[in-house]
Amino acid sequence: MKKIIIAASSIFMILNSCSSNNKMTGTYKKERFDTQAHRGGRGLMPENTVASMMNALAFGVATLEMDVVITKDKKVILSHEPFFNTEITTKPDGSFVKPEEEKELNIYKMDFADVLKYDVGLKPHPRFAKQEKTAATKPLLSDVFDAVKKYMAEAKRPYPFFNIETKSQPASDNSYHPEPAAFVELLMDVIKSYDLEKQVIIQSFDFRTLQYLHQKYPHIKTAMLVEADDKRSFRKQLDDLGFTPTIHSPAYELVTDNLIAECHEKNIRIIPWTVNDKASFDKLKNMGVDGIITDYPDLNNIRF
Repeated sequence: MKKIIIAASSIFMILNSCSSNNKMTGTYKKERFDTQAHRGGRGLMPENTVASMMNALAFGVATLEMDVVITKDKKVILSHEPFFNTEITTKPDGSFVKPEEEKELNIYKMDFADVLKYDVGLKPHPRFAKQEKTAATKPLLSDVFDAVKKYMAEAKRPYPFFNIETKSQPASDNSYHPEPAAFVELLMDVIKSYDLEKQVIIQSFDFRTLQYLHQKYPHIKTAMLVEADDKRSFRKQLDDLGFTPTIHSPAYELVTDNLIAECHEKNIRIIPWTVNDKASFDKLKNMGVDGIITDYPDLNNIRF
């Protein structure tokens, strides 16, 4: 009888681990290495644009990494900042956004129609000399989903994942973005409307976003983002989060053999950011990380 109880308990644990991506237990299983195109691969194309996402797909990446913010009229759009960054933005009059102007161009205070008046693809990027310049605007998340669907149907290839970062922090609630619950619901409305719940990962440095997501949508994959200067131990980060995420995404400088082992012991995949040289890419891959987020999707892939 004791052996039967133990067996039944083991079966329950296996079934339970399969039922939720955020409550994984059991033995770590190595999956396909996940090269993620950071902001669509901004080393090659303007960041967080339809053009960058399409270019990344041509390199065969498994996952498109992107950031989202919210407009005044509640649209979910791609943007790393909740304002128009001076590095990439051309104003409607053709002049470049000055550093002292950028934070005044608050996207959360602008309707999407006004957002479309600003170009984010023509200004030469000061840190990415190889980036191709092309006219581009900040797209709706739904525009990206539509473009990817069309591309993958024509290419007849497996669908990619979408690693979507919520750009929020407590200090700017209700000034540059909604509070976490409202932010997540707007994002999930778009994801659900495209039936992409199995294809998305929601990532954030703002643990409040992930905690709300875990409570309301526990079946959605989550990624815990960690900055390079975060002094907390991995155990403390997990304690602060309050649950086991699907993925741990630290700054790549924080990755050690011990951290990889700790993640895999808890059946958490580890995918560091942002790795932009081949030597570091190969070193981390050989150490055993599960994927890498990079501005250069051509570092590990053959163009299709």
